[in-house]
Amino acid sequence: MLDITVVCVGNLKDKFFVDACAEYSKRLAAFCKLKVIELKDGAPIIPHLPPKARKVALCVEGKQMSSEELASYIEAVPNAGISELCFVIGAFDGLTEEVKAKCDLRLSFSKMTFPHRLMRVILLEQIYRAFTIINGGKYHK
Repeated sequence: MLDITVVCVGNLKDKFFVDACAEYSKRLAAFCKLKVIELKDGAPIIPHLPPKARKVALCVEGKQMSSEELASYIEAVPNAGISELCFVIGAFDGLTEEVKAKCDLRLSFSKMTFPHRLMRVILLEQIYRAFTIINGGKYHK
């Protein structure tokens, strides 16, 4: 089972974000071992990146993928003999170049900018959607 870590700056204050993340975390338990690391604004990110993981920085200048392409990317991680995948969400001002340089992929969900707290919900939903695509589930349709 793939280990997925989401490293994010800031905590979820709004109940609707907390509830949405809890729902997708529960759904993801069937497919992966999910760990969310919340950091305070200004805290260093790099020490929290799993060293053996494939790392993905979420940033506006990154590569855009369809849900199917993200599913293929996620599916390729264990196929390459890697058991960990890590996604990194920065604060309101994004990620430093140093953090981005430590990552294997820079991923953009859109040319638009989203609040980083909402981005956590969007990311978890897309990871869940990717696993349903990989496993031929009906959720994706």
